[in-house]
Amino acid sequence: MTTTRIGAVQGADGPPPPAAKVGRSLLVGAVLVVSSLAAALICHFLFSTVLPDQRTRYREYQAADTCPARTEIPRWEDCLRKVAFTVESTRNAAKDKKATLLGPEPFPRTTVYFGNGGPVLSELQRGDRVTGTVWRGVVVVIADRDGRQNSSDAPRDELQATAAAGTLAGLLAALGLTFGAVRLARPRDPGPFTWRPFGKWLLIVSAAACVVVGLITVWTGLPWPLVPAVCGTVVAGTAYFLHRDLRLGRVGP
Repeated sequence: MTTTRIGAVQGADGPPPPAAKVGRSLLVGAVLVVSSLAAALICHFLFSTVLPDQRTRYREYQAADTCPARTEIPRWEDCLRKVAFTVESTRNAAKDKKATLLGPEPFPRTTVYFGNGGPVLSELQRGDRVTGTVWRGVVVVIADRDGRQNSSDAPRDELQATAAAGTLAGLLAALGLTFGAVRLARPRDPGPFTWRPFGKWLLIVSAAACVVVGLITVWTGLPWPLVPAVCGTVVAGTAYFLHRDLRLGRVGP
């Protein structure tokens, strides 16, 4: 009786039995596969819907003409209309940059948000007069005597950022599917397809590559297709060399 009781305690305190390890491995594999499907859907949505919509909207904004003079101004126009506004208030906090503007109908009181504080927002005071450029019902630019500034609603030719987010989602989907499928197929011995060091380093490299390449292409104006091409190459190369080093024993777990 004593021997049986000690064995039970040792089994509880010691490493889990093989059956528990297999069950845990299968559960992790299933979670990874399901997560990879979610990441794949995000990737598809960003590349098939968001990116084309951004590109179309920016081109339409660039091609928009000046609105004709009208007695009554409609709220939504597919043209650029300059409207005189009076500044009611401004806020230039780190995560909340906006100006509340008072204008004629149909824009009696409009809140305009910005991505940064300059060059116009930081200088505005209550009662100042500004000119707002309205497109499709939103203020896309404000201007005063000293300059002009795009609002957060202004369409931008920054498809590289969307491509970077979509590429990261695609890479996460590929990693999750690969690691999950291996665990489901070989729950007792997934080989190198574990979190340390293979999975951890591939995740870090994927995120870092997409962020760095995305920022560089936005700043330099390079075409967005370079983002998935470069990021995919970097991650594939990292996976190859890391797998080789693991196989040769150059990298520890």
